[in-house]
Amino acid sequence: MNQLRRLEQYTQKRPTEVLLVSAAIAGEPDQIMIFKGFSSSLMRPTAFDPDIPVLPEHAVIVQIDRLRSPYIPDQPQYIQAGLTWEQMELHLHEVHV
Repeated sequence: MNQLRRLEQYTQKRPTEVLLVSAAIAGEPDQIMIFKGFSSSLMRPTAFDPDIPVLPEHAVIVQIDRLRSPYIPDQPQYIQAGLTWEQMELHLHEVHV
């Protein structure tokens, strides 16, 4: 299972959290917001078709921030910031994803 799908499943199991994923796609930065199983790029167009991944397989996750829902851009409530993929995997295992 790819990384993005695991993060989406995590937010389905933790609906009070929002994930903000900083990634590099072909060397270009992107930020992906994930909430209740849905992903959307904050820097690029997001396809209407949910089968088209927002984060391609070749993307590199730079860091993941866990925030409280609802996400308010000018008043974000961080639970944890700057997590590596390895650190996030501990949280994924907690919810069996």
